[in-house]
Amino acid sequence: MLKFDANQGVSRRNAIRVGGTGLFGGLGLPQLLALETQAGERTPRPAAKAKSCIFLFLEGGPSHIDLWDLKPDAPKEVRGPYSPIPTNVTGTYVGELMPLSAKIADKYTILRSHSHRDNGHQTGYHYVMTGYRPSFGDGQAKGIPTNELYPSIGSIVSRELGAGGAVPPYVNMPNPMGPGGPGFYGAEYSPFIIETDPVQPDFQVRDLSPASSESEGVKLAKGEGRFRLRRSLLERVEKLRSKGALTGRAGAMSTYYEKALDIVTSEEAKRAFDIHEEPEWLRESYGYTSLGQCALLGRRLVEAGCRFVGIDHGSWDTHVDNFSSLETALAPHADRAFTALVVLDQPLLEGLLDETLVVMLGEMGRTPKINKDAGRDHWSQAQTVLFAGGGVKQGAVVGSTDKHAAEVTSTPVSIQDLWRTIFHLMGIDADKIYHTPVGRPVPLVRDGRVVRELLA
Repeated sequence: MLKFDANQGVSRRNAIRVGGTGLFGGLGLPQLLALETQAGERTPRPAAKAKSCIFLFLEGGPSHIDLWDLKPDAPKEVRGPYSPIPTNVTGTYVGELMPLSAKIADKYTILRSHSHRDNGHQTGYHYVMTGYRPSFGDGQAKGIPTNELYPSIGSIVSRELGAGGAVPPYVNMPNPMGPGGPGFYGAEYSPFIIETDPVQPDFQVRDLSPASSESEGVKLAKGEGRFRLRRSLLERVEKLRSKGALTGRAGAMSTYYEKALDIVTSEEAKRAFDIHEEPEWLRESYGYTSLGQCALLGRRLVEAGCRFVGIDHGSWDTHVDNFSSLETALAPHADRAFTALVVLDQPLLEGLLDETLVVMLGEMGRTPKINKDAGRDHWSQAQTVLFAGGGVKQGAVVGSTDKHAAEVTSTPVSIQDLWRTIFHLMGIDADKIYHTPVGRPVPLVRDGRVVRELLA
């Protein structure tokens, strides 16, 4: 039997929830809406090119020397088996594993000089996602999120820009991004997490459409699912509120459950999450892979007003069999997904890329020297980042590395520089300061510069 506690609101067991766990800390959509209201008015932002960002994170660290920054004159144990191929930009070459993006190099910019000094996966991921070094050592972090203090870039964008449509302003998929949480900002700036992978044939975001089931121990008539049950529950809540039986927190929360119902019944929101609406040829263009279909769903979400889509794509930690992994499971997926986002989709969405910043990177690069297991190890001293759309220069190469792709030799770009540049493109004041609960001032970005070489 469903229970309602007038002092606590709808029980956690029976709450309206979107996307499974929904938010870090188990927070559902109604609670998120309540907390967003408590956050108060947002300050106006200056005009900007980019209204949204799709952040393709290649977790583990992609091999820059095999994909985007080849060194054909280096010794065999450094250069590897691949040859550079020409792009459609005269004088610019990428690796042979990236043939699709080579054909559209005039649409994006290659940054070859990103560098930092954190060679750990958890710590490097935290550094990239928050702009601050973590207080824990690599391998010591437990639980999600790993950023207990500093907010992630997605949470900052969500806070500064606010909602842009019917969908949540900050989304992670297909898994939670470990350090992608809100830090001291609080749960109102947590990401909405899509727990299922859009590459699955039966993909749907839980609770956005009615489903036939036996739910929460209540036997339902055939064809009646969670959605109908929760609507009925909300109607009971409204009756209590109209009679004055709900006051304080319970009364306030009933308002947010009502708003949550508005969102999950919104045709615009349902359309945005329904990847099956896309034509088959376009889904194939992105690739029937986790990264490809997440990228396509990310495009649908920014079209509906989402501000920051964080896509986590794992298995790039290629200590063993680097080359076979790149050839079969990694490079083709990234090549196709990035290319589709940048150019293949544009006939359907004229001008969307102009307002959407697309960034593809990992927490590190890979070692120039090949190890005994035909792999490459951690190397954060040099790595490549791809940028497209949202006010970024097209067809350029920024920065360079030495003859072994080991050290940056021109236009060094730090994590803080990346953040300042992204915020600049999105009209966010990177020098803005918020205070932690104990009063410690924390600027959005500490130090760094806008990388003018990346700007159109």
